[in-house]
Amino acid sequence: MAGSQRYVRYILLAFLCLTIVYFFTSSAPIRGTPLTNASDVIKEQEANAGGSSSQAHLSLDKDTYTQPGTSPNTPNTLPYESAEGPRMNATFVTLARNSDIWEIAKSIRHVEDRFNRRYNYDWVFLNDQEFDDNFKKITTSLVSGKTKYGTIPKEHWSFPEWIDQSKAEKVREDMKAKKIIYGDSVSYRHMCRYESGFFFRHPLMLDYEWYWRVEPSVELYCDIHYDTFKFMADHGKKYSFVISLYEYVETIPTLWDSVKGFMAKFPQHLEKDNTMGFVSDDGGSTYNHCHFWSNFEIGNLNWLRSQAYIDYFNHLDRDGGFFYERWGDAPVHSIAASLMLKKEEIHFFNDIAYYHVPFTHCPTGEETRLKLKCHCNPKDNFDWNGYSCTSRFFDVNGMQKPEGYEKEQH
Repeated sequence: MAGSQRYVRYILLAFLCLTIVYFFTSSAPIRGTPLTNASDVIKEQEANAGGSSSQAHLSLDKDTYTQPGTSPNTPNTLPYESAEGPRMNATFVTLARNSDIWEIAKSIRHVEDRFNRRYNYDWVFLNDQEFDDNFKKITTSLVSGKTKYGTIPKEHWSFPEWIDQSKAEKVREDMKAKKIIYGDSVSYRHMCRYESGFFFRHPLMLDYEWYWRVEPSVELYCDIHYDTFKFMADHGKKYSFVISLYEYVETIPTLWDSVKGFMAKFPQHLEKDNTMGFVSDDGGSTYNHCHFWSNFEIGNLNWLRSQAYIDYFNHLDRDGGFFYERWGDAPVHSIAASLMLKKEEIHFFNDIAYYHVPFTHCPTGEETRLKLKCHCNPKDNFDWNGYSCTSRFFDVNGMQKPEGYEKEQH
């Protein structure tokens, strides 16, 4: 009896073992292939369902799938692709103070992302005080080219000896009472005078032939797919702009009188085929107040260092309007370019989208904006606004306005 019971237990145990073996073998993947990751699961499901999932393959392909990272998770990215070809002898130039660091950091990032990461041009920073280590550290980390830091000589950032400072102070008080923008600012006047006549003569700038002026808190809205400096050189350009407008009349009441004095004294410096019509409606008798907005400029430094321009600046400087009024560097540069350069030597960059409070240049033409991956609103474009002088520039030069400009007039 006992032997029979032991025999029955052996049969039950064997049956149980066979059942367990059968369970595991029948649960194995199709064709015995192990499932190693989520991609295999997706593929097996597709095979069983007789369908496909392109979206799943995009996100979980076995060759590219990685587990989600946790912070910090710095990717090992390749450097930006550099544009082919030689570089021009050019630099960006910025006049800034240490306190401007985050505003200029924003500008640098826009310029680098939209243009300079592929060209790696240098960047010169100028200040009437020494730049601190923090300013240098942050700007150096952001600029793809070399960064250089210069201090402005005191004689270029102070009252010239011929200026009556009591008279200048009275002017500032009057302008403050009239609520004229920067009317009571001494530093703003030093800045305008410096940008008008000295930045291109700073020792650091003497190494270069071309410059691109960048101010704090500016934005670039579109990609720039070519070397702007090389474009200027190849096409015989010496000065360029993206925004133009009328100057505040109260800040320059005698500027044109000083300009006429220069023209009478130095007629040899005037270009016959110039753009006088941009700045004067009557052949030079009066100034219509149009100017190129100089917080954006790409230009030729050799022209600014020419004897013609130096004579022009010195004449205006002696008349004292930088301090007795509030002459800006924008009308000073614009008048010089309009009188001393040939028409074809001044260029309007429709394709460089730009913002400096409060005005926007957004390229005219949808095809251009899409091609350059622009993110500006064309409704914000200032070019064809009634207070803009860009339409006048086109008319004076006999140029055809960009297609679609009529839709942006307001």
